[in-house]
Amino acid sequence: MRYTLPVSVREDIYLCEGRPHPSRATDIAKTTSPATNLLISRRTHLTKPNGQCSLYVSCFKHTESSVCRDGRGHLIHIVDFACCRCAFFFYCFCFLTLFSFFSRTRPSPSPPCFAHLQASVITNSSTPLFSPKLRSLKPMFARRVCGSAAASAACLVRHESQKVQGDVIGVDLGTTYSCVATMDGDKARVLENSEGFRTTPSVVAFKGNEKLVGLAAKRQAITNPQSTFYAVKRLIGRRFEDEHIQKDIKNVPYKIVRAGNGDAWVQDGNGKQYSPSQIGAFVLEKMKETAENFVGHKVSNAVVTCPAYFNDAQRQATKDAGTIAGLNVIRVVNEPTAAALAYGMDKTKDSVIAVYDLGGGTFDISVLEIAGGVFEVKATNGDTHLGGEDFDLALSDYILEEFRKTSGIDLSKERMALQRVREAAEKAKCELSSAMETEVNLPFITANGAQGPAHVELKITRLQLEGIVQKLIERSIAPCKQCIRDAGVELKEISDVVLVGGMTRMPKVVEEVKKFFQKDPFRGVNPDEAVALGAATLGGVLRGKVTGLILVDVTPLSLGTSVVGDIFVPIIPRNTAIPCKRSHVFTTVDDGQTSIRFQVFQGEREIASKNQLMGEFDLSGIPYAPRGVPKVEVTFDIDSSGICHVTAQDKATGRKQGIVVTANGGLSEGDIERMVRDAAQHAESDRAKRQLKEARNNAETQLTTAERQLSEWKYVSDAEKQNVKTLVAELRKAMENPNVSKDDLSAATDKLQKAVMECGRTEYQQAAAANSGNN
Repeated sequence: MRYTLPVSVREDIYLCEGRPHPSRATDIAKTTSPATNLLISRRTHLTKPNGQCSLYVSCFKHTESSVCRDGRGHLIHIVDFACCRCAFFFYCFCFLTLFSFFSRTRPSPSPPCFAHLQASVITNSSTPLFSPKLRSLKPMFARRVCGSAAASAACLVRHESQKVQGDVIGVDLGTTYSCVATMDGDKARVLENSEGFRTTPSVVAFKGNEKLVGLAAKRQAITNPQSTFYAVKRLIGRRFEDEHIQKDIKNVPYKIVRAGNGDAWVQDGNGKQYSPSQIGAFVLEKMKETAENFVGHKVSNAVVTCPAYFNDAQRQATKDAGTIAGLNVIRVVNEPTAAALAYGMDKTKDSVIAVYDLGGGTFDISVLEIAGGVFEVKATNGDTHLGGEDFDLALSDYILEEFRKTSGIDLSKERMALQRVREAAEKAKCELSSAMETEVNLPFITANGAQGPAHVELKITRLQLEGIVQKLIERSIAPCKQCIRDAGVELKEISDVVLVGGMTRMPKVVEEVKKFFQKDPFRGVNPDEAVALGAATLGGVLRGKVTGLILVDVTPLSLGTSVVGDIFVPIIPRNTAIPCKRSHVFTTVDDGQTSIRFQVFQGEREIASKNQLMGEFDLSGIPYAPRGVPKVEVTFDIDSSGICHVTAQDKATGRKQGIVVTANGGLSEGDIERMVRDAAQHAESDRAKRQLKEARNNAETQLTTAERQLSEWKYVSDAEKQNVKTLVAELRKAMENPNVSKDDLSAATDKLQKAVMECGRTEYQQAAAANSGNN
């Protein structure tokens, strides 16, 4: 039987390893087998260093494809392969499997997906390949498993993830600004916050017992610099000793401290410490509230973006921020990839594009191939400490130096003055994107003893700004060159260069991008909103509301472990398609060694210690044996969010140990639970404060109305007027009480409102009677 259903989501993928392949496979035409309707294609495949080729399988949930399906509409649709031998072998196997299924007379709700070729399914089961028990298998996706083609081609199967239930919001959790979008019908839509803006400053402040987020926090930053946190995304997932953290300590007015787990946290003016994930969670709560105000009900699912060059620990910390905010982060997606979705949703022509993403704190470059609704990331690169904040800092330093030259005063130690200069630098930078010249005027920046107050008065031209930040712009070009090389494409093959991030509005940035890529950049997407729109689109895909779209992302950095001599052994090379799972067998170096310590590193240096240490764990209980005899299999498993799970298993005893990579420190489950409770308490407190403010606003409105009516009434008795005046006085007294509750204030307001309405009714009736008498 044949069915027609729209193509939806692809979950990747990996199958068996085979014999050494003589050369790289290249793209050839796709053909469709009339017998099985399996779309077969041969795509570019990068061979592993050992020369083995890999067989890939991709699975779909379907429509608009004449294919066979199970009772739930899920079926294998595409097979990508690296050599003809693998293709022929696998094609025959699929044909036999489908033939066996259709030859059955008894109908089945779910046909088998794949099975071990040695007549058993790889689910710790010994079920024969064509056994009726296979009919009851749930739909599964194929996944890579190491094995020898000489013995058999095997595949590891896993259950297909269910469609996400409920609304899914897409959040661009930015360094300087954040944005939230959701699906509105079949289109993604950016949502306005409570202030009426489509982006929200990623700023959190604590003032007394009050927490401020977004614009309210940014507005009071000058007067409260020690407890106003901005650009905290640059700290997320990083150790306190990190060289970038040590640099940031000197450049921000708030304190960056070493947490108990060794991570970099922030501390407010009262000495309370917050993890970067907590600060990010407060911003996400604001995004969640914005979305809930739009849809009219609670929202719990989210796709959150992160820089493509974030390492594993930073991705996990981003996911932790969502958990603290009360969100189920179903996917952490790379920002350039999300932007590519926003760019390519309405494109019908196959193309290769580059996404140049220069945001507030990070820079990413990704090369993607878009073909028939498939968005495949070929390579990615970047710099997690290059963005608008660095441009602001460079211009701030210039302003401070010019002021020192003219006044002889050094402002570098005055926190409040530094905050004013930083905000002025950001404003000047933005103005110079459209103007050729601007002025920086900061009156009363400081006092100079007997000479009195000092002021900053400085003219800055666009040419001066470009000279100040030239080296920063040039820093973005080196990752572009490496990304192009890793993608295996030439500049002339790139059809569009998509600009994302607020810094791409700077004319000099556009000029340098045009110079490198040898073409005018594509300016058809909003650089501030494209990432959130793409994240919301992916949320629609995961929910099943958006069809015909497939996303294949990659891991940005190599993941591996170290061996004797501090040598780094990559298990999963950079730019490997995710999700993926790879294994490597290790052994002992000493006779009688009963335990092995595994250190997980991420990076590209051949010396392990020069890479980022992400975590470590011990596998003990290895049987006593001469060195080289024990066999320990180490498996790296990266999920679709780019988060890595590492396990080590002794082949002899079956003993297993592992970790989820969250860097050496990271937030423990206890930390996250505590922060979730803290966030909930803050949410309740914030809700109460908002309700009290609303009650005060209502009271003020009612007082104004009552006082105006008192002066206008002509027919209301003096006794009634006096009653209203008394109620006005009582309400004013309540408003002057700093400890008044929302309920007491609302009760007094309602009482006054009721009295005013009664008097208004009397006034209307008496006026009507007077008018009728005159007539």
